[in-house]
Order: sequence, then C-alpha cells, then structure tokens
Amino acid sequence: MTFEKLSVGLKNSVAQAVTANDTALAVGSGSLNVLATPKMLALMEKAAADLAEANLPAEWTSVGISLNVEHIAPTPVGMQVRAEAELVEFDGRKIIFSVAAYDECGEIGRGRHERFIVNREKFQAKANAKKNS
Repeated sequence: MTFEKLSVGLKNSVAQAVTANDTALAVGSGSLNVLATPKMLALMEKAAADLAEANLPAEWTSVGISLNVEHIAPTPVGMQVRAEAELVEFDGRKIIFSVAAYDECGEIGRGRHERFIVNREKFQAKANAKKNS
C-alpha cells in the first residue's frame, strides 16, 4: 500500500485555551496551576495525528510510537496554546514530525514525534485479542 497524499513539508496546527483541567496540579504531573507537560504533549500529538488522518485512506490510521519533547516555558490558565506539526520524514509506514508548541508570548515546547500507519480493523482486533489471552 502506498500513501501518496503524505509528503514531507505538510503542516498542521491545533489550538486551545488553557483551563484549570489542563494544569499540572489537575492532572497530577506537578503542583502548579500551569499547563501540564502531558497536556502540551497531547496537543502536539493531536496536530500530527490530525495531519496524518486527513491524508490517509479511510481504512488506515496512525498510532503514536515515539515522542521526544522539551517543555521549555510555563503557560498559565487562560492563555491560548497552539501546537504545530510538520511532516519531516516519511519512510514506508513510519511518519516523523517536527512538533512545537507556542503560547501568546512565544515558544513553550519543541521536539520530534513518530507515528506508524496501521490498518484500523487489524490493529483494533490485535488490541482486543489481548483481553482473551
């Protein structure tokens, strides 16, 4: 199977306001009311996943396999956060993205995210089979 619509240079971004539910205190990853690192990572991954999803045939999707990110600046509740993903490498079924996140004052995180293209039905069946083992 080839995935012609995926190509190096494709970009996507997603944004949201930081709420009390997005803080390190709320998710248990710290004790402050600032954007939690796991929430920033999830937004970065969403930007990449949405980009892949929009460019894959309906029976295919992608799953995250690696995320290497630095969280370099705090963001308080109420500020907007934007995550960006750029497809930088595509090898067979492996997709590699450069990811970054920004708040209204500048960059807050950056790194690399890898995803793998899978057949939806086969992957879900494999996961479900774990319940029977």
